[in-house]
Amino acid sequence: MSSDLQWLLLRKNNSFLVDRVVEGPVFSKEPGNLRNLHSFKYSGVANEKTITVKESESGIQLVTRKKGASPRAVHSAVATTTIRSRSGPRRAAGVTAKLAKRGYRPDLRTAALARVSALLVAQKEKKPTPPKKLRGKKAATFGLTA
Repeated sequence: MSSDLQWLLLRKNNSFLVDRVVEGPVFSKEPGNLRNLHSFKYSGVANEKTITVKESESGIQLVTRKKGASPRAVHSAVATTTIRSRSGPRRAAGVTAKLAKRGYRPDLRTAALARVSALLVAQKEKKPTPPKKLRGKKAATFGLTA
């Protein structure tokens, strides 16, 4: 079945649709949708070639569909690339950009990079906030001035 026909069938009704505001944007929760927007370009169900970016224990996983895979194959049809979290954000961005740019889905390059960088920011440990220094009259009332 072609991707266009699948999109025509899935466009109005599917279980992944999230439309909360009547006149607002329509979102989608489907796997493989990088921007979570309900459109043919970002659809992970209707497109044959998708890039899925997800978080794993060891880092970030990039999942793509193999080139000559059968449409009925599920597990054996995907190629998984794991980027270790200790490799650094530049390496993660480079691997993601190269994967998308290789002719796989160059139009999804910016969306994949945005998803990877958002996951890296979420994984990063936050620095503890330093205690506030008392200045001026407050410092003098507590006897902290020399």
